[in-house]
Amino acid sequence: MSAPTGPAVGGTGDITVRRCTVTVVRRGGWSWGPDPRGLVRQVVDALPELLADHFAERLAGDGPDVEITEPLTVTVRQGRPGGPGWPAGGGPPVEVHFAPVPVVELPAEAPGADAASLQDAFAESFVESFAAEPEPWTIPGAAVLFAELAERGELDALLALLPDETLRTYLLALLGIDDPAAARLLAVLVGRALAAGPAPVGSGGEPARTGPAEALPERLRAAVAGLDAADLPRVLAGFLASADREEAVRLGRPPAGPRDRNTRTDRAAGERPRAAEDTRGARATGEVRVRSALPFLLAGPLARIGYLDAIGPALAGIELAEETPLFAAALAYKVLGVTARGWRRADGDAEAAAAFAGLGPPVADVRLADFARRVRPALPVLDGVLALSVGRGHDPADPLLITGTTHVDGGLFLVDAQGMFPVAWAAEAAGLLPHWQTCGRPPVLLCDGPLPPGTLRELASAGVPFLTGVRPLRGDPVARLPWRTPLWAAAGTAPDTRLAAELPDHAERLADLVTTLVTERRAVPLARDGGLERTVTLAAGLGLATIAWTLWRDRETPDPTAALVRFADLEATVRYEPGAVRVRVPRGRRHADLLAGGLLADVPDVVWLGGRTLTFSAG
Repeated sequence: MSAPTGPAVGGTGDITVRRCTVTVVRRGGWSWGPDPRGLVRQVVDALPELLADHFAERLAGDGPDVEITEPLTVTVRQGRPGGPGWPAGGGPPVEVHFAPVPVVELPAEAPGADAASLQDAFAESFVESFAAEPEPWTIPGAAVLFAELAERGELDALLALLPDETLRTYLLALLGIDDPAAARLLAVLVGRALAAGPAPVGSGGEPARTGPAEALPERLRAAVAGLDAADLPRVLAGFLASADREEAVRLGRPPAGPRDRNTRTDRAAGERPRAAEDTRGARATGEVRVRSALPFLLAGPLARIGYLDAIGPALAGIELAEETPLFAAALAYKVLGVTARGWRRADGDAEAAAAFAGLGPPVADVRLADFARRVRPALPVLDGVLALSVGRGHDPADPLLITGTTHVDGGLFLVDAQGMFPVAWAAEAAGLLPHWQTCGRPPVLLCDGPLPPGTLRELASAGVPFLTGVRPLRGDPVARLPWRTPLWAAAGTAPDTRLAAELPDHAERLADLVTTLVTERRAVPLARDGGLERTVTLAAGLGLATIAWTLWRDRETPDPTAALVRFADLEATVRYEPGAVRVRVPRGRRHADLLAGGLLADVPDVVWLGGRTLTFSAG
């Protein structure tokens, strides 16, 4: 930006700002408000007035010439009260620290040392003096993620979704770093232990195994006996403050049973995971042409819901922060070409996935499989962040869809019917009930697919109003509806005929989504379990659904499968710079639509790119 800030008062000079960077940061929430472009205009419109106020004293008169020899602190206020840049309720001043400006000296006899060259040399030195040395970017720790969730009031909801293994892992990561957050994790573990009750008694009168409640230290059991769940974090925070490290670490160990006392596991409970090996071959500079820019288009939608910001801290909590590029590579494979025979990839797909991850190709599948094993405790955190974000935006009047699948360890797949936004994946219906409640207890449509035994019974007992064309098992509490095709509803509920008419169309679109993302594309085909596969499926599906919803909801039924098909062959040139990764896509209708929809906005602090900003352009 190069513009005068205002005329001099009592003089004839002015001050020209040759370089000015304005950064608007949004923290939390879904969007930039109803008019994002208007927000930018307000900030830019307020800038001249802000600079004029700041330099007013310098322009008030001739004054003496001064030389800055000590560090200088400038206090910048956020515009005038009532002005276009003034935030609601005002705001604190911002202090900007500057180093002394070095003096530029040129010999008087130097050839070409005229006024213009002297001015240019001084300007260059002046600008460089204000450019502070950038600090190395580091991945935030798990404590940062849990603190942000607590600030948004979502920490308790997330902790309720996490399995015990994940809670214990992050409890150990937070001890001594964020003890209040550790106490809240411990409160969930202790609450589950107390709810489970004492261990069952064997035939000889002794406990058949060590129960969850018996695994607690005696003084802790006495302290929490009879407490309400709301009081547990306070009491446990005091316990952690007085307990030594070893005693606190023991709480993170699972209760021992007859089978696991002498069983060797991948990592002993309470022991830190081994340090992740360096991600080698990372592209720092250079340029590469990729056959599909679609993986890069996922970054913006995932950043809007806070998912991108959660990846680094979640992996840092299990000491895998340096392996975030492998997570990115797995995510990219979900929206690239079909994996032939379940494992074979096209050369262009390997290049595009490596480029998205900031790595040199290829990313070996055996390495992804090893990463899938080690990242398992962190995956429920990412799944929970995604599920809570979709739940916040769901309209309770719209139905949810459930289908079963035999791929990636089977289970049930929960999707928002309007837009096909993935919500969650669970082994059985009980695991989907918290998400159904978060979405406002809407009606549920069960689509064709292999449902685990007891699914209809579990849903009906939880009071879920559902419709399904899947034939029930004997004893399932359902009622046959008088419909043109076989259709059943939960017994005792009033079925909505509108939903009955929409069921075939929803089922067809959901089947296409499962085929496209689950059956045809495998991110980690060599992994022993499907944890990472499910996580990147949810993330890729949400990114595609957001693209489709943004671009086409006003003219057709938005479908993530259509987004994958239409943008799969959008080529791009990716350039790696020290501070940014620039993606250049061809001009045309697709670029124009993406630009108009705000899907080509910059994505700052991309964790697997070393904190660099992901930018888009046309060419």
